[in-house]
Amino acid sequence: MTDLRRIAIDPVSRVEGHGKVTLLLDDAGHVHEARLHIVEFRGFEAFIVGRPYWEVPVVVQRLCGICPVSHNLCASKALDAVVGGVPPPSAVKLRRLMHAGQMLQSHALHFFHLASPDLLFGFDSDVAKRNLMGLVESHPEIAKQGVMLRKFGQQVLEAVYGKRIHGTGAIPGGVNKHLALADRDTFLSQLPQVKTWALEAVALARQLTESNMARHVGFGAVPSNLLSLVAADGTLDLYDGGLRAKDAEGRVLFDGLDASTYRQLIQEEVRPWSYMKFPYLSAMGPEAGWYKVGPLARLQVCDRLSTPLAEAARREFIASSPSTIHAPLASHWARLIELLHSAEEIELLLHDEDLLHGDLVSTGQRQREGVGVIEAPRGTLIHHYEVNEDDLVTRCNLIVSTTNNNQAMNEAIRSVAHQYLDGHSVTEGLLNHLEVAVRAFDPCLSCATHAMGQMPLEVTLLDAAGTVVDVMRRDAS
Repeated sequence: MTDLRRIAIDPVSRVEGHGKVTLLLDDAGHVHEARLHIVEFRGFEAFIVGRPYWEVPVVVQRLCGICPVSHNLCASKALDAVVGGVPPPSAVKLRRLMHAGQMLQSHALHFFHLASPDLLFGFDSDVAKRNLMGLVESHPEIAKQGVMLRKFGQQVLEAVYGKRIHGTGAIPGGVNKHLALADRDTFLSQLPQVKTWALEAVALARQLTESNMARHVGFGAVPSNLLSLVAADGTLDLYDGGLRAKDAEGRVLFDGLDASTYRQLIQEEVRPWSYMKFPYLSAMGPEAGWYKVGPLARLQVCDRLSTPLAEAARREFIASSPSTIHAPLASHWARLIELLHSAEEIELLLHDEDLLHGDLVSTGQRQREGVGVIEAPRGTLIHHYEVNEDDLVTRCNLIVSTTNNNQAMNEAIRSVAHQYLDGHSVTEGLLNHLEVAVRAFDPCLSCATHAMGQMPLEVTLLDAAGTVVDVMRRDAS
């Protein structure tokens, strides 16, 4: 067998969390394998077990500093069932406001701060310039737009979630506070400018896509199934709804399924080279059943968006291709359409008086199990908990958005590797093509990592002089 040369991109830059890409090349430079490895260990599914259920929405959001609201909301939705409560209308609307603020600030962060340097300067441009500081220097107005859009989203979160990061807004059965009248009036006064910025961002993403359509269409594009939540009438619903899946050609595989039945729809595969699982649609098996989630999937799975400006932009996006869009780089355009949708949704919600008063919490007959599903910025997010008679969590399963996209990311980098690196001299710019493919999915690798078996644990005891007194080790076996 030919000896293979290993090249690693470690870590992948401008993503949340830690991961690496490895390539195996033969002597002629031909690609034999390309993989995305998640090397960051997180044990949330294990150490949530044994905790009181009411701690969970606050604890699990520590999975991430970028999308904590998503985990806080999803855990609270799952535990609504445990406390037997249907959140009152005021609570649901406050949760939706919280969610829209999260979507807006997260999408702004990803596009402007993480992805735009590649799109504006070129994938193989000077690495010293291809970053946030280069963006600020060369495109100060674009950089400012990104900062101001994210600031607005975070201000909304601070007002309803309690803090910009790691608040306590959603709780089992509802939420813990109303929106203050002064905050509502402030946000309404800011929204005309915010919507203008959002429209300009959509136009920028569209222009960047259409000006380089030949590259964008084929770059890392591997057909797959698509999955998302939608409302009963087919409208995209980021907070609630039933699960709908389409195949690679856009044909509906299932629709309106109760999200709490996810275990009948989705199975998770474990592979030895990554801490991230590989979900797939059970009926289709692991080879054909993998799927994409997130903005690119959502805008094509749903029938419409509920806000006029974003729906007009979505129709233009869909019309840009005669068939289902699988190009990862199209996610940036889709992501900013969702940013616009979130701004419009915030405006609609702010006109609802229920945000200012009304019941905040509802409880009823206790249950022993609950499943919560929402559309987080990166895609479909599932939280599942079982609770015993002592109010302690006995089981936790999390399938986060990036985990749902795991196979899709691996397929994308494999496609890019064969298209751009196979048989060529490897350069930093060519390697960045692989990172561009990963970034298009806006992965949150911190959220997506889980344990396989046991992690080795070593404890070393030192005396005051620094001398080793004792060492204890628990091996992986």
